[in-house]
Amino acid sequence: MDKRLKIREIAARTQLSISTVSRVLAGKSNTSDNARRLVLECARELGVMEGMAAGRLLLNSLMIFAPQRAFDERSDIFYYRVIQSVNKGLASHEVRLRYCALEEHDSDAQLFLARMNEPDTHAAILLGIDDPHIHDLAVDVGKPCLLINCRDRLMRLPVVAPDHRAIGERAAGYLFEMGHREVMNVLCLRRYTMELRLAGIRDAWRSHNMKFTDDRDLLVATNFSARETEQLVSEWISERKGQDLPTAFLVGGDFMAAGVISALQKRGLRVPQDISVMSIDGFNLASIQDVPLTAVHVPRDELGTEAVYMLQQRLVRPEAPVSSLLLNGTLAVRESVRRIRQGKRRTAVEQEGLYDR
Repeated sequence: MDKRLKIREIAARTQLSISTVSRVLAGKSNTSDNARRLVLECARELGVMEGMAAGRLLLNSLMIFAPQRAFDERSDIFYYRVIQSVNKGLASHEVRLRYCALEEHDSDAQLFLARMNEPDTHAAILLGIDDPHIHDLAVDVGKPCLLINCRDRLMRLPVVAPDHRAIGERAAGYLFEMGHREVMNVLCLRRYTMELRLAGIRDAWRSHNMKFTDDRDLLVATNFSARETEQLVSEWISERKGQDLPTAFLVGGDFMAAGVISALQKRGLRVPQDISVMSIDGFNLASIQDVPLTAVHVPRDELGTEAVYMLQQRLVRPEAPVSSLLLNGTLAVRESVRRIRQGKRRTAVEQEGLYDR
């Protein structure tokens, strides 16, 4: 049965006009919620949804829930750009994009339910919302809902996120490829995503038969600011009292990298001639004080676009298995990391556990 006959059959079954059925299946916005529901239910029964073009987004209104800072570029440029990429992904569709601010934790459940139950909310995206109670409510409401850069620990909601662990491992691995073995990691661990990056860094250490020690190899900042990171690194260098410094710093963001470079330069150290600096970010400050910054780019603009594609598939195939899409980072090689030759100190190989005895 061809497409035209199926449209006629859907119209006959639903008692709607052919033009109304066509508008719904084309993703047009000028249809009622009831007509849309009837057409999609019938289309699924007839198998029409399986053969539909992936480019159609079968909804009229999408709600984005995100922390308040996500709506201000100066407060959180990463999330702000993710939202812009969702907007870009919807550009070819007749979809109204709406917004609601929620806290990452202890979110306002009543506000969430009120917005989700509005007739104009056909689907939702949760950006960076870690509250498991909100995830429970999203499942209970039953409307299509997708997570960006957060996770439903009970694995009921689809997710699009950077592969934070692999990104951390790739960044540390690059420094090892460049000959560095004494590396200080400067990270902000305010979210589990940063913990995943640290886990990836530890993976890289293990893969090179090295033991990662928090006291020796990790400095933890409370935020991503350049000022705090500069102070943290300056104090750490002072406490070393002339001991050898690492050959490289691996830093959890561009602004933090700016703080590290400033702390080093104020002590007369050059980047990368004396100490290399690498960032896990690479968008905000590609060049810091004339030092082009080597970095692993964390996918950002791609998150929103891929979320729209995944939402399309969920609408066409709601019975499909729930999945997580993890996006790889991209290595940007610039001038803040130099290759070094191994010094007199050798990499310690852990004997215990390497071989059966």
